[in-house]
Order: sequence, then C-alpha cells, then structure tokens
Amino acid sequence: MPVADLPLRDIHLPEAIGWWPPAPGWWLILVMIPLLLGMWYWLYKRLTRKTVVKTARQLLKTLKNDPSLDDRAKIAQLSALLRRVAVSIDARAEVAGLTGQDWLHYLDRSLKGAPFSEGPGRVFLDMPYRKAAPFEPAVRDVFQLCEDWLKAQRKRKK
Repeated sequence: MPVADLPLRDIHLPEAIGWWPPAPGWWLILVMIPLLLGMWYWLYKRLTRKTVVKTARQLLKTLKNDPSLDDRAKIAQLSALLRRVAVSIDARAEVAGLTGQDWLHYLDRSLKGAPFSEGPGRVFLDMPYRKAAPFEPAVRDVFQLCEDWLKAQRKRKK
C-alpha cells in the first residue's frame, strides 16, 4: 500500500487549557491570603495593645512619683489615663460613653472580684465631690489597683 493511500488524519492541536478547575497553587493562594490577613490583623492588635499598656504603665509610674501634684489631681489624671487606655484597646463605642458605676463595672471585668466598684477604685466615683483629698494609703491602693488592671490588659485576649 502506498503512503498516499493510508487513512491518516491531519495533525490536530489539543484543546486550549480551561481556567476551571484552577491549579493547586491557586487554591493554596486562595486559602493563604485570608489566613495571612487575619494573622496580620491579630498581630497588629496584639502589638498595639502591648504598646498602649507599656506606655500607660510608664505614665502611671511618672504620675505616681510626681511631687508637684496633690492626691486629688493624681486621681483625676489616673482616671483619664485609664479611660485613654480603655478606649485604645476596646471598641470606642463600647467604652467612651461609660460613666459612674458602669465605668467601674467595666474596669472590674478584667480583675477578680470587684475592686473598682466595691473596693479602693470607688474613689473614681466620689473624688470630685469630696471636700478633702483621700489619705495616703488609699491613693497607694488605687495606684496598685490600676497597675494590676494594666497588667491584666496586657494578658487579656480579645
């Protein structure tokens, strides 16, 4: 049989490669991007929290040792410091509007018992209305309580 008489078909090209299903590498990228974004957000929040708390602890130490302020001024500035930290580490809408007992209960959430609403932290409620500043041991107790609260914020997971 001569070559020209063979039933050969013409050369045909394979079909174009379709876009579906994607190669395994694309599936990996699809899974890794949200995972990496989530980890980045978690790390950012964690580092920000540590920085806020570290700075607040330094400010607390400076405030505690400031001889130019009386006890009333120290307590007022301490209250403002706690509020700034709380607004920095939690949702502003959750914390910014808290006052009175609600504020003290928020502060109590991080510690065992109720040291703010039933203990030395009550000074934040009635300090502006007192005629005389609290005596020295009470101020030391409040500073220690605030240090404990800041330590709890550093360890707290959100």
